[in-house]
Order: sequence, then structure tokens, then C-alpha cells
Amino acid sequence: MLLPPLTDLLALVGIDLVLCAAILRLLDRQRDITQPTRWVVLLAVFSVFWIPMGAAQLPVLAFVRGVSSDLSTTLVALACLSMGRRLSGWPAMARREGLALSVALAVAAAVLYPTALGWGDWDAYRPGWGSFYMLGTLLALSTVFWVKGLRLLPALIGLALLAWTLGLMESGNLWDYLMDPWLAIWAVIHCTKAGATGVWHSYRPNSRATRPLPP
Repeated sequence: MLLPPLTDLLALVGIDLVLCAAILRLLDRQRDITQPTRWVVLLAVFSVFWIPMGAAQLPVLAFVRGVSSDLSTTLVALACLSMGRRLSGWPAMARREGLALSVALAVAAAVLYPTALGWGDWDAYRPGWGSFYMLGTLLALSTVFWVKGLRLLPALIGLALLAWTLGLMESGNLWDYLMDPWLAIWAVIHCTKAGATGVWHSYRPNSRATRPLPP
């Protein structure tokens, strides 16, 4: 059996890791599941997706890839962080880090996808082919986040730049390493939930104000 090209193999592994992270997240609702059981489920799920199917005997992941397309290195890295936290007890991502990351991704998606679809005279996807201005913008953004004590976004940008330099994906555009539609949807949902939670806490009746005064 011939192995697929490296870019195809890495794309399938990335999709598998993201699916495993999603399943582990669902298992969090089952409080009685032990840690060894989580490992068994993870290994089983990871292996099942490689079972050949159909006349072409392609793995299940190949059919999933036809729907999801290739996933960004950012999404795969976040999936690995999520699995590591659930399997080894790493501390959860700081709320400040997660919110800053989701806001940055949501803003980037709001600029990238409408212009890439032809809205306006400027295509934000074009600088991803190696524009000096885009690299400078990423450097400036990473510096600002680093100075503010936010380490996650600079690390993810550095990982995407490394993968882009090595050509680990079929695409040669840096945007495809930095983000994908699924990650953009996650960022928008996370920002919406954070905003709704903030509004609720701001306007929630104060328990002290509503408590009756003592006689």
C-alpha cells in the first residue's frame, strides 16, 4: 500500500486530531468516565477514521476532508492543546487568552472572507502569497500581544509561519495556515458567548440591592 503525499497525510492527521478533540470534549459531560477510559476511546476513535471504505478503499478521513477541506495549523494546534488539557490535567486556557484570540480571529475573518468573495476592490487573501506587508502586520500584532502578556496568539502565528515556510499544506497561501472557516465560526461563537455573558453579568440584578433591608 502506497503512502499518500506528505501534504495529504498531514492534512488527514490534522482532521483526525480535531475530530478526536471534539469527541473528548463531548466526553466531558460524562463525569463517571475515568482517565484510562478516555485514552482507550481516543486511540479507538483515532484508528477508526483510518479504516478504508468504498470502491477506492480510501480512509474515512478522506471523505471527511472532502467536506471540511484542509484545516489550518491554528485549529489543529488548538485541538492538540484541548486534548492535552483533558488527558494530562494541564491548566485550562486563561479566559483572557481565549477571548483575545477569538476576537483577533473574528476580526480577521470579517476582513478576509467578504473581500475574498469579491466584496470591494481589495482582496485580503492576496497578501497571503508572501506579502511583506502581511508579514509585517503579523509581526506587529504578535509583538503587541506579547507585550500585553498574551502568549498564545504569537505562538500560533509562529507555528503557522513555520508550517508555511516548510510547505506542509497543499496551499501556498499563508492565510490557509493561519485560519479556516471552521475556526472562524468558532471565534465568532466564542465572541458572541463572551459578549452575552458580559452583558448578563452587567445587568443582572444585584443580590444585595434586591435583598430586603433588616427592620
